[in-house]
Amino acid sequence: MNKAAFRGLYKFAKPHRKTFLAVFGCIIVAIAADLLQPYLVKVAIDDHLMAGDRSAKTLLIIAGIYLLLSVAGFIFTYLQNNLLQLAGQSIVASIRKQLFRHITRQSMSYFDRVPSGSLITHVSSDTETLNQFFASVLLSVLRDGLTLLFIIVLMFQLDVEMTLYCLILLPIIALNAIAFRSYMRTTYQIARTNLSRLVAFVAENLAGMRIIQVFHQEREQQNQFDEKNQLYFRSNMREIRTNVLFNRSFEMLGNLSVAFVTWLGGNAVLGHSIPFGVLFAFITYIRQFFQPINNISQQWNTLQSATVSLNRIWSIFATMPEVQDAEKVRHVDAASVKGQLDFDGVKFSYKDGIPVIHKLDLHVQPGEMIGIVGTTGAGKSSLISLLCRFYDVQEGQVRIDGTDVRELPQETLHRLIGLVQQEPYLYSGSIIDNVRLFDDSITREQVEEACRLVGADTLIGRMKDGYDTRLSERGSGLSAGERQLISFARIIVFKPKILILDEATANLDSHSEQLIQQALSVVSQGRTTLVIAHRLSTIMGADRIIVMRHGEIIEEGNHRELLELGGYYDELYRHSQGRDAQLAVSGSGSSSGGGSGTKKSCNVG
Repeated sequence: MNKAAFRGLYKFAKPHRKTFLAVFGCIIVAIAADLLQPYLVKVAIDDHLMAGDRSAKTLLIIAGIYLLLSVAGFIFTYLQNNLLQLAGQSIVASIRKQLFRHITRQSMSYFDRVPSGSLITHVSSDTETLNQFFASVLLSVLRDGLTLLFIIVLMFQLDVEMTLYCLILLPIIALNAIAFRSYMRTTYQIARTNLSRLVAFVAENLAGMRIIQVFHQEREQQNQFDEKNQLYFRSNMREIRTNVLFNRSFEMLGNLSVAFVTWLGGNAVLGHSIPFGVLFAFITYIRQFFQPINNISQQWNTLQSATVSLNRIWSIFATMPEVQDAEKVRHVDAASVKGQLDFDGVKFSYKDGIPVIHKLDLHVQPGEMIGIVGTTGAGKSSLISLLCRFYDVQEGQVRIDGTDVRELPQETLHRLIGLVQQEPYLYSGSIIDNVRLFDDSITREQVEEACRLVGADTLIGRMKDGYDTRLSERGSGLSAGERQLISFARIIVFKPKILILDEATANLDSHSEQLIQQALSVVSQGRTTLVIAHRLSTIMGADRIIVMRHGEIIEEGNHRELLELGGYYDELYRHSQGRDAQLAVSGSGSSSGGGSGTKKSCNVG
């Protein structure tokens, strides 16, 4: 466990220090109640039975005290377990909450590097392993560690010489633990890594299942899964074998110790060196002496797993977002923003030395609709990502109403921008919650009015439960056009000043595209609108069209002006006309839209 992770865990545990003190007190009482029981039997044997005292009253009193100790041990053990669970669960819940918040604040470049499956493992599996640390490991260390200490004190109280003989085994136990420690840590790390890779592989395949089935890759993906599953199986079995060998070695040492004490103490009893009651208590304590050691050793694998999980969780906490708010941000009144956009000498690259956008200059007036076209890789979506500040420019500035987006708080910036993607994301929940994105400050009436304006009310009215109809994840069951209408309704209710459509009509048939065009005319009113489109029909009515190629603007003008130039746009237009004619002849067209794009989006609201 590295120091940073330990300090971080301590900060989460600090508010619960009173609970931990209560746990410690309960452990002390519970241990005392358990360990005094053999001592009571020793008193009954040596001071009464072996001394010839046949008084039933005395034995009854001893039996009553024994019963009270048993009840006290049960009550305080129950309390210690519940209090520790309360503290541990609260700490882990706080860590899980903070971890999710930290992940959601990461920059888009972080999600480009880290597979979603690994992050799922961190939030679910790693935090659950940490929960086991509090539920099992910490309790074992406190309870069994103190039990071991108290047993040694009581054994010295009974017979110093026999206790010293027994303590000879402690160095052997320590050497055994040290020999296993590094090997066990390696096995746990390998098992956890293989599990993380397996989960990541499953998550990626589930996300891309459409592509797998379309290209008949089921067998290939199954083979890869089997390979990763087999790796995890082997590493898991290695971990289990190591754990069993480690624990059984302690069990063997414990049995040898009992045999040694029986032989040594039996000779002492026969030679009248110690009373029989002392031998009985000593054998009981030596059995209990190895029980806490065995308990602690059985928690070793959990401790190792928790250590690895803790380090992985804190490695995420240590990763700071590349895009952060400036030290001195400029607060603007969203209502007063007009929507003027300026890209001044913008240069950007995802990787060093491979520029995506080269010294780009673009100026957009408030309320203007700009169409952006170009082939894949031209830099269209990158331009939008810079405006949303998913990434920061390497050179130049991106400004809204003259203010550099890097000077605006990200929350304010994302409130100003509404983004409709090629594949709009819908959450599991009702239609009304999907429109207002679970923001209860937006009323039902506002949602219904927004859906009416964009033409979504007709399709919602056909559903059994209307606006309360629950959608499954990603809105399966709705066509691509219907999902887009719901995303347009979001724009109405959140009222952003700048609207971006990123390939929003790419997967629509002609009828759905008409509906979206009508909705676009509604939502774009009074807003600066940027429309990225492969289908030129989407942006033919734009005030201005910019044509991008290799990260540069090579042509600019309205639809007619660009056609008259007879340049690259004219070529794209003629190509699109030919393609549309082919589609008309073949009768092709999709109404369900199965795009698997993974572009990131601004949260509108």
